[in-house]
Amino acid sequence: MPMFCFQCQETLRNEGCTQYGMCGKPGTCSNLMDVLIYSLRGLALAVEISNAPIPENVPPHIIYSLFTTITNSCFDELKIESLIRKTLILRNEIIRQHEETFVEYPDDILFWNARSRKEFLAKSPQASPLIVHDTDIRSLRELLTFGMKGISAYAWHAMRLGFEDDEISRFLIRGLAETAPMVKYDTGALLAMIKECGNTALTAMKILNEAHTHHFGIPRPATVSTQTGKRPGILVTGHDFKDLEDLLAQSAGQGIDIYTHGEMLPAHAYPNLKKYPHLIANYGGAWWRQNHDFRSFNGPVLVTSNCLAPVHKDYKNRIFTTGPAGWPGLRHIPEPQPGKMKNFSEIIQLAKTLPPPQPPYAPTNTAEPKEIVTGCGLIQLSEFSDDVISGLKSGEIENIFVIAGCDGRHINRRFYEEFAEKITKKSIILTAGCQKYRLNKKDYGKIGNLPRLLDAGQCGDIWVIMDFLLKITEKMNLPSINDLPLNVHFAWLEQKSTAILLALLAAGIKNITLGPTYPAFFSPNIIRFLKENYGLKKFQNPEIELRNLEPEVQITINLEEILL
Repeated sequence: MPMFCFQCQETLRNEGCTQYGMCGKPGTCSNLMDVLIYSLRGLALAVEISNAPIPENVPPHIIYSLFTTITNSCFDELKIESLIRKTLILRNEIIRQHEETFVEYPDDILFWNARSRKEFLAKSPQASPLIVHDTDIRSLRELLTFGMKGISAYAWHAMRLGFEDDEISRFLIRGLAETAPMVKYDTGALLAMIKECGNTALTAMKILNEAHTHHFGIPRPATVSTQTGKRPGILVTGHDFKDLEDLLAQSAGQGIDIYTHGEMLPAHAYPNLKKYPHLIANYGGAWWRQNHDFRSFNGPVLVTSNCLAPVHKDYKNRIFTTGPAGWPGLRHIPEPQPGKMKNFSEIIQLAKTLPPPQPPYAPTNTAEPKEIVTGCGLIQLSEFSDDVISGLKSGEIENIFVIAGCDGRHINRRFYEEFAEKITKKSIILTAGCQKYRLNKKDYGKIGNLPRLLDAGQCGDIWVIMDFLLKITEKMNLPSINDLPLNVHFAWLEQKSTAILLALLAAGIKNITLGPTYPAFFSPNIIRFLKENYGLKKFQNPEIELRNLEPEVQITINLEEILL
């Protein structure tokens, strides 16, 4: 079925997927996601027009629904249809309660209704990003939309731990309403919303960090085994530490081991997760290697959020999804009642019947270490700050590199490994997100007592890195963070990384090198604007990047003048 999606880095020819998603979603699934976003815009618009208090069941629904549309999260069309129906019910109830207010608003997005897949798909042409013909306006609108999707992921994980922020919910509702098709789009207004989106992303990541440390304890550097044990195991992938905690509690004393995968690696640094002795190792690599990793693991796999690739028949019968993740035909563990744990008994019982994991797949000619280190969280980095400042003043540290973000299958992503190996030994490298798997299998040594490679955690923990750098800037009495010998190489893949990019820009960081490609949803004028106002660059290759470490002279332009 024809579709159009260009939200991720792996989109076809860096232009857009039109028949089948490179992520694995069919056209029907993509179109249903467009209709879900269209429906959410209608719901948000109804909330705004009503000018009444936001119903308490609306923000969680919007946040969860946005999360399901993130790349590699949900491929289950029945689940998406269910979310569309619920969205329409919530919208209709708001309109019913304020009928007189809506008399002057006959717009389709507020009043269309449907129940069947056929009816939903009939709406998809109106819901497509291509409905906006101006490429620059479309670029800004989708940049804002994708940033909001990323924010929703961080907000959902924090919400599961009891941490919510009304300002985040209000921003998402306003952002959805202001990108509804009936709105007359304005370049200046969209730019202002995008800047606010970056600041909201900073808030969302900060709150998630607070939620993690409050619930799981302060993370400390942890040396994590990559070896397999002799007992049956369960592999946990995705990002949701609460799911991991519930599984650990329910599987204790059951004769099975728990392994982390991908972005779950930093869990080993948190005291309240690390305390479980059957959390024994991290297995495999980044998300895109999962076909190898899941196949050789032998035991059940629990997918807690996005980073799900097309499911292979070899392990389809032993993979479970939960939260926003979904795949047709897989067993899905539903949300619990308030105050209760999810019920993981089925996956635990299955694990007992399956053999222990085999050693994970290792790429040819690659020596896999027996241990890797993670867990340089906010407190630990703060404790390193004096060493970093001393090193910068003495000349022992010449450069600070941030090589962070999302990993993926693009062939040029190998350049990040080569680049990290070639940079001067008088530098430290800060990383977070699954981009770490391009770096953390090698020993970069130390500068004095300071490890040269510092892994802050999950992709959302890039906020920790930003906070650390801003505090160093303040301690050194520098005018801005850009006066540090700082080189940010940010690898993007999906919508959380889009939100992070906006957060980096909102934090005032310039001269970011983005890779491995620019987003397909960046129009030429948007690229020009970001280059000339923020010094944004595209990652090329290690040799060129090493030659171009000096920041370029910045020229400020007005995007509205270009577009008008």
